[in-house]
Amino acid sequence: MSPFKHLILASLVLAGCAQTPVAPVAASAPDAAAPEAVAAIEPVLPNVELSSELLYEFLLAEFASQRGHQALAVEGSQELARLTRDPRLAKRAAQLALESGDMNRAVEAFRFWQETEPSALMATRILSSLLLRGGRLDEARIEFVKVLKSEEPAVGAVFMQLYTMAASYPDKAAVLQLMRELAAPYPQVAEAHWLVAQLATAALEEKLALSEVRRARELKPEWDAPVSLEAQLLNKSEPQKSLALLQRHLSVHPAAGGIRLQYARALLTQKQYQAAREEFQLLATASPDNVDLAFAIALISLQLNDLSGAELQFKAALLKGGKTQDVIEYFLGQLSEAREDEAEALTHYRGVTQGEYQLTAQLRMVYLLNKQGRLDDARAQLQQAQAVTPAQRVQVLVIEAQLLSEAKRSTEAYRVLEQGMVKLPDQPDLLYEAAMLADKLGKFDVSEKYLRRLIKLKPDHAHAYNALGYSLLERNVRIKEALALVERALQLTPDDFAIMDSVGWGYYRSGKLDESVAMLQRAFAGNPDPEIAAHLGEVLWIRGDRAEAAKVWQDSLKAHPDNAPLQAVMKRYMP
Repeated sequence: MSPFKHLILASLVLAGCAQTPVAPVAASAPDAAAPEAVAAIEPVLPNVELSSELLYEFLLAEFASQRGHQALAVEGSQELARLTRDPRLAKRAAQLALESGDMNRAVEAFRFWQETEPSALMATRILSSLLLRGGRLDEARIEFVKVLKSEEPAVGAVFMQLYTMAASYPDKAAVLQLMRELAAPYPQVAEAHWLVAQLATAALEEKLALSEVRRARELKPEWDAPVSLEAQLLNKSEPQKSLALLQRHLSVHPAAGGIRLQYARALLTQKQYQAAREEFQLLATASPDNVDLAFAIALISLQLNDLSGAELQFKAALLKGGKTQDVIEYFLGQLSEAREDEAEALTHYRGVTQGEYQLTAQLRMVYLLNKQGRLDDARAQLQQAQAVTPAQRVQVLVIEAQLLSEAKRSTEAYRVLEQGMVKLPDQPDLLYEAAMLADKLGKFDVSEKYLRRLIKLKPDHAHAYNALGYSLLERNVRIKEALALVERALQLTPDDFAIMDSVGWGYYRSGKLDESVAMLQRAFAGNPDPEIAAHLGEVLWIRGDRAEAAKVWQDSLKAHPDNAPLQAVMKRYMP
């Protein structure tokens, strides 16, 4: 849709303000029902004879418009309006100029319509919109002031409609300043403060936004909109205050459905699941046919491990319609998994035959089949997976390779990835997984080739640097280069404990024992992984801290009695 069609819509919305019923916002507001407030002012028509020449010019402009010759239609209609100064022709000229998309001609035409018919509020409304869209804010301000004064019995509604036009303006600070100036003469109008608060939020002026929205709430405490906005603003830094505000409003206005929904969602964000479910249940009681509410209650019940309640709500959502059978089947599958009823979960997942959850359901089936020791069935299911996008196809290939690798069929897993890379070249996840398997199989040159290709494609891929560096460190070759690689990885992800372990191991290989211990202790404190424990203990032992090393190993072995790397290092140093 062109900007000028947007203008037509926005102006028609603004034009409807006078007919929008609003509650009075000031005690001194004039009576909107008074005859003086609504009496139409007839335009003053010129005493011009409708000659054959004028009729010809009028028809010529209309025919030009109908046949798509917009420039000719605009020029002809404006010339006719200037000749006659007839407000009806000026209005038609303005309309044609607006439809042409020529903003300058449109502004000129609407100004002329105003000149010939000063009481034509529609001309002022559309002109103000045109000037705002065109970035001519100083001129727009003059016209908006006229609109506000002409609509003073319903000025609150005008401010609400001004927001629909101002919200999309690209220069948020400039439009905020304009609307603050327009709102200043109306300090007792709640909608004026709400408008400024909304625009201040968009301009990241949160202090001003809070001040204005609170004033709006003071002026109209029963109005939901400022409560909602203030709660959104508070939620960023003071979520508990946000919850309290919504709760207070609901205690006075329990029927405020929008606020209750916002409150329920805020409780969910705060992980107050029980309280959130109670609020959603109140909403569902008020709207018993709302399938989304039943669905939300079901999901929260699943989160609360209320499996019976979740099942009841899922089935209720299905009966109410609006949620497809596939969606319900997927979540019933999730529920069955939570109950550890894998057979029933598989049945439900098989019922997901289309839609957004189809691939996810198929992958859950793969997981369950493999868990039951049915690797061939799991692979067969993967072959049927509805992977459409390249990312989905990569995901399927990686999962198949992981299943084979876990079954100690690494050569087959590697072959799956190699074949996948032929069809899907330069896919980062495929390159990384293939590199890891190649390294595991002793194909170190191939692994390095894949990792360097990955680094070229994604220079910020920290785990590619780490994998290549750690492989060199484990083989005790090119130590200086290896340490530089893992240090680069740590620069990219400074809080990754696995990469800290690699850097600590690199310091050890470089003979920097104190630095190695410090880095490995930092990694182990963040993630007490047995392989990090194996490294830390080894460096401590070599440094001479054998009692401390033995304690690190033994404590870790108690928690991870089957860890092979840990057992191997202990056997080497503590036979």
